[in-house]
Amino acid sequence: MSLTLRTISREQHLAYVQSLASASHCQVPAWADVKNEWRAENLGWFDERTGQMVGAGLVLYRQLPKVKRYLAYLPEGPVINWYAPNLDEWLRPMLDHLKGQGAFSVKMGPPVVIRRWDAAAIKKGIQDQDVKRLRDIEATHIEPRAFEVSDKLRRMGWQQGEDGGAGFGDVQPRYVFQVPLQGRSLEDVHKSFNQLWRRNIKKADKAGVQVVQGNMANPYDLDEWQRLYEITAERDRFRPRPKAYFQRMWNALNAEDPHRMRLYFAEHEGERISAATMLVVGGHVWYSYGASANHKREVRPSNAMQWRMLQDAYALGASVYDLRGISDSLDEDDHLFGLIQFKVGTGGQAAEYLGEWDFPLNKLLHKALDMYMSRR
Repeated sequence: MSLTLRTISREQHLAYVQSLASASHCQVPAWADVKNEWRAENLGWFDERTGQMVGAGLVLYRQLPKVKRYLAYLPEGPVINWYAPNLDEWLRPMLDHLKGQGAFSVKMGPPVVIRRWDAAAIKKGIQDQDVKRLRDIEATHIEPRAFEVSDKLRRMGWQQGEDGGAGFGDVQPRYVFQVPLQGRSLEDVHKSFNQLWRRNIKKADKAGVQVVQGNMANPYDLDEWQRLYEITAERDRFRPRPKAYFQRMWNALNAEDPHRMRLYFAEHEGERISAATMLVVGGHVWYSYGASANHKREVRPSNAMQWRMLQDAYALGASVYDLRGISDSLDEDDHLFGLIQFKVGTGGQAAEYLGEWDFPLNKLLHKALDMYMSRR
């Protein structure tokens, strides 16, 4: 296949994404409006013989201070045929184009899964004192073609930074936790929850926890979301995003597709004690952000809310419910261990993606950015 690459309109890009079974929410055109501090461009790959679009990518450009040179970033993209034997013919025109746009370095995240571990394998690993990381456990499923992609990228000159193996060195998570829904009944999904999860869902129901959908266009809902989110940020020691970010995210994504983003609240005795956002692109549904109060945890609002979101994802015809990032640490003393422990209870599977890759178009500027980022 002979390929050409060119800038496309947002409408063309959206139409292409809508023709697919799924794509990352970071690769829909509206994501550029969410990340409005970056300049954006929509790219399309075309089959020269047929003129048909066969790939697309959302590129975000971040300018270097004082110089007109950019870091070009394709989060969880581009959306191309990663298993094509001629991968170089897909990526070389992209690098040439981005260089022409003033990029000094390119960062991308191939949406390619390399390994999967089912819940039973992870539980076994947690019980083994010698196992400290997911990678120490034998994978339940390995994708040999993903290793070929990795080899091809290295041969082309793409580089991968060392992130200490935790999977949080990348901008987007390398390790995620997913609940497969395709070809399963809801009863089957519920049965695969561990005993604690099933008990907690029942406990929430008995305590009268109600899960309702909210709307960030409603100022009260937005304020309630932000209140719970900031409580969570303080408790878990991370810097919260401002309210304006979520308002922009809601408006931008739902203007593109009214079903793209949802907001959920868990209520108890008239009080909102937990909240979460959900994103939908085709058959892929993500639990995106979560928030909860410091009190009333004993009524298990988070379990109730996840179960409701899973049911809604199923009703939408989703093939996968994605609980997003986990660390690959299985050390009980690690502060991120609770995250994987909570998600494993769904009976789903951990997935390792290829991670993010860099191509330095200007080695000097790339090195300078690298040093700047490592000092932050």
